[in-house]
Amino acid sequence: MRDETTTDDVLIRVEGRAGRITLNRPKALNALTWEMARAIEAALRDWAVDDAVALVIIDAAGDRAFCAGGDIAELYKHGRAGEFAYGQRFWAEEYRLNRLIAHYRKPYVAVMDGIVMGGGVGLAAHGGHRIVTERAMVAMPECGIGLVPDVGGSLILATAPGRLGEYLGTTGFRMGSADAILAGFADVFVPSERLAGLVARLAATGDAATIDEFAETPPEGELAVRREAIDRLFSGVSAAEVVAALEAENGEFAAATLKAIRRGSPISVAATLAIVRAVRDDPTIENALTREYRFTCRSQQEGDFLEGIRAAVIDKDRQPQWSVARIEDLRQERVDAMLAPLGDNELEWEDRA
Repeated sequence: MRDETTTDDVLIRVEGRAGRITLNRPKALNALTWEMARAIEAALRDWAVDDAVALVIIDAAGDRAFCAGGDIAELYKHGRAGEFAYGQRFWAEEYRLNRLIAHYRKPYVAVMDGIVMGGGVGLAAHGGHRIVTERAMVAMPECGIGLVPDVGGSLILATAPGRLGEYLGTTGFRMGSADAILAGFADVFVPSERLAGLVARLAATGDAATIDEFAETPPEGELAVRREAIDRLFSGVSAAEVVAALEAENGEFAAATLKAIRRGSPISVAATLAIVRAVRDDPTIENALTREYRFTCRSQQEGDFLEGIRAAVIDKDRQPQWSVARIEDLRQERVDAMLAPLGDNELEWEDRA
């Protein structure tokens, strides 16, 4: 394998004992394109059988974002043109990359410095060594654009303590470093000023245990003190029951949580609860990605994805007109249809991750 590959959007090279991946779209918050995903997958497969590469480090250019998600503007353009297969193929390939990372046989070190959302979670949070800094802001805000937490995010939500998964998935709450560690999206906190030294040491030694020498105690988070309320308020069987519990609760937290949920697509909120709970019963990356893909595969034609992107990214009016106005008006049959098996179009897994 050649030592270095430089493209406009992602830098892939070998430094010392480390395979290095640097997302390189800082002006676009390092949003993940299809071409970037393909390049990353190819590098990971090469390095998996390269004895000279002891571990992989993935980070990003700039200090604003690790990766703010997939390139949804491109998905919107193709969806509006009726080219639904483009999005379906992109999601299928992206999800296969997420599975590859989850099963990767060499240490995979993700440096989450800045915004980490959606597709960024898929690139980082399935790795074996997940670092956050004081600038980290981790979230799964897909309900707000008519999707569901995907890229295997439902697995992390399903295995988070108590009902944190339901809360994080339906509200898009933005986690700092301590909250991301508590919820299972990250492992350790390293101050941003120490990252350069850590990366240099990792490349020189090829030893992921080096991370412990740079780790510190993160600033205090918010979720730990909210656990009791979250577990109680999100215990309802359906999205309508969760909303009713929040409506009946007094206090600023319940009001803010209810407002956040109501901003999302009702179909997406209800499907998120269903997916998280189904994955909790069978917590594997394959189960998570398969269930997520059933929704995303249908999201452009039968869901609210195109309207969500229009309101958030294209027109930026922040006034989406969801196909169902309120969670209370949503029929369960509609949710079931979005999550039904896809028959011949189900995701297929290769024998090797």
